[in-house]
Amino acid sequence: MTPIYTALAVLVTFIWGVNFTFIAWGLESFPPLMLTALRFFFTAVPLVFLLKPPKFNRTLFIYAIGTFVMQYAFVFTAMHLGASAGLTALLLQVQIFITVLLAYFILGEAVSRMQIIGMLVGVLGLSVIALNLGGDMPLAGFVCILIAAIGWSFGNIASKQVSTQATQQGSDGAIISSNTGKNKASALSALTLVVWGGLIACVILTLSSLIFETEAWQLATFTKASLKSWLSLGFIVYISTLIGFGLWAHLLSQNTASKVMPFALLVPVFGMTTSVLLTGEVVQWWKMLAMVLILSGLMLANMKMKQGRKRQPI
Repeated sequence: MTPIYTALAVLVTFIWGVNFTFIAWGLESFPPLMLTALRFFFTAVPLVFLLKPPKFNRTLFIYAIGTFVMQYAFVFTAMHLGASAGLTALLLQVQIFITVLLAYFILGEAVSRMQIIGMLVGVLGLSVIALNLGGDMPLAGFVCILIAAIGWSFGNIASKQVSTQATQQGSDGAIISSNTGKNKASALSALTLVVWGGLIACVILTLSSLIFETEAWQLATFTKASLKSWLSLGFIVYISTLIGFGLWAHLLSQNTASKVMPFALLVPVFGMTTSVLLTGEVVQWWKMLAMVLILSGLMLANMKMKQGRKRQPI
């Protein structure tokens, strides 16, 4: 990856790490499905009226349902059930390994030996934290986060497929030959993907909330919501979703998934740091060890090595 793509990947993971604290603050006033629906309503409106819709096909719906509906409905629910922001940020990263496996079998992307070693070192870092868990991760929350990780993984693959297809054609259907044109088309495609995918998610999540959170749909829920919760919703929508996922979709369209996904290992590191700064969480020795292992795994996974032949998709 080029330096600019590396910097963008780090920025996105920082945003997503901080985002878990804002989710916890948002859940103080809104139930999980409603908060998720509000997130994607404001993600889609008003941009949905300004951006030309992408081609509606199975890949787009897989992206919207996997990345937005499954991931965030279950993440928000897990935190509502008692899962802490830091542990949620950590456990959700199993999607990294699921995504790389899916990219290997579905897209035929090659994975180098050094990347595998880096992934294993990263798993050791995650294991150190997992072996020192306390009582802030209920079983129901753990299951929800696992489902969310699977959904995000399928969404990552769909995002790459949709973005790559879109950047191959201009607005008039002509093939884009220049790098500048390709990058501009990719950036616009990424934003369009997030906005229209968010609209699909909003419809599904609103209906789900109306069914399972009926009592919450009253005026008092919105008028009594704290300013902190509303500001948190703003961060979740405009910073984490529009900027974060827009950049992430662009990165996946320009690089192989096995190059981009290891950066997501930084999310729990940033999430833990945020927790220390904002909540006064104590940094224990095993947390420091986990950080060192995770960062080491990230560096190993991104070392330049000659890759083998590309595997043929199944």
